[in-house]
Amino acid sequence: MSFKNLLVAQSGGPTAAINATLAGVIMEAMQHEEIGRLYGALNGIEGFLQRRIIDLREQLSDPADLELLKITPSMALGSCRFRLPEIGDDRQIFEEMLHIFREYEIGYFFYIGGNDSMDTAYKLNAYFKEVGEDIKVIGLPKTIDNDLPETDHTPGYGSAAKYIATTMTEIISDCEVYHMPAVTIVEIMGRDAGWLTAAAAMPHLLGCDAPHLVYLPEAPFDPDQFVADVTELQKDHKAIIIAVSEGIRFENGLYVAMDEQSGMTDAFGHKYLAGSGKYLEKLVMREFGCKVRSIELNLPQRCAGHLLSKTDIEESAMVGRAGVRCALEGHSGQIMIIRRTSNDPYAIEIGHCDIQDVANLERNVPDAWINEAGNGITDELYDYMEPLIEGELDHPTVNGLPCHFRFDKTDIVSK
Repeated sequence: MSFKNLLVAQSGGPTAAINATLAGVIMEAMQHEEIGRLYGALNGIEGFLQRRIIDLREQLSDPADLELLKITPSMALGSCRFRLPEIGDDRQIFEEMLHIFREYEIGYFFYIGGNDSMDTAYKLNAYFKEVGEDIKVIGLPKTIDNDLPETDHTPGYGSAAKYIATTMTEIISDCEVYHMPAVTIVEIMGRDAGWLTAAAAMPHLLGCDAPHLVYLPEAPFDPDQFVADVTELQKDHKAIIIAVSEGIRFENGLYVAMDEQSGMTDAFGHKYLAGSGKYLEKLVMREFGCKVRSIELNLPQRCAGHLLSKTDIEESAMVGRAGVRCALEGHSGQIMIIRRTSNDPYAIEIGHCDIQDVANLERNVPDAWINEAGNGITDELYDYMEPLIEGELDHPTVNGLPCHFRFDKTDIVSK
């Protein structure tokens, strides 16, 4: 039997479930004799170009370590934001990568990431196909933004949504203790898609009135209407709580927080955003003069490992395992996707589609799932989100603190 080695890497922003997908890849690969060594590239394709490669089979020989890896948040292999050029613009970098793939005798490559990471997988697969190299390339989706097309939802979103919804219930409880006029604004990640901010509305399922206003990037933001909405709410509520996406825009397409921006962009041209909550805080202070504060949930919403969605972690591992089987069946240039086959009872299946149908593309919250006023969501969106945050997982602790798996990143494999 001929053997081919496997390489897996992670890229883009961290999530609470991306290591579950990594664990799924490793678990499935260990079941197939035709796969030889299992390699992990540190810090994505950028680390691969630097030959920063470790042996995963050696470091994960204990099944207990694999189980711990599944529930470890963030990215155990590290990440990068590195954009490959077009093949025709710089063939040398592709030739160098092919040389390294051959050097390590790699026949299967799995890249776990979002739509920008799929751009890398797409270009690599196109190059291998062009030069006649039989290396299977499979994209494995992850992003808390939940903005990849073709898939019902993305691994990582469910746990992030669970954290946001839970945190909102706690903020609501805190804000309602005082009998005095106050406005609290909670800023949530989401440059162009409002899936995460929509999760902030889920306390409504528990009977909470708050958050009273929810603003997604898909609906144009009107400051005059905002002031009118807050004015109306103050007739019946002392404590007003508002959820807002970092990426809300005016009707003309400009971000409301332009004055708060650094102007810096990442390797893919995306602006670093923050400040919509602060913008609304200043607006409320100017118009109402009441107690007001803005809260930016920031990094914890990406990888809060203490509030994992069991559904999310189990599906993420399933995606990794299915990706290995897809490659062994001879497919390449594919990304694994989740298809919802039933909502009640909730059921899914794992499929795949061409990476080019996902790379560099985004899926927004449908207009029909945003209320007519543009300051809330509809029942259809609640029904969509609810199954994704279901279930809890036990997490081992030491001295009351959670245990996380960590690779020995100094144990670089040399060839």
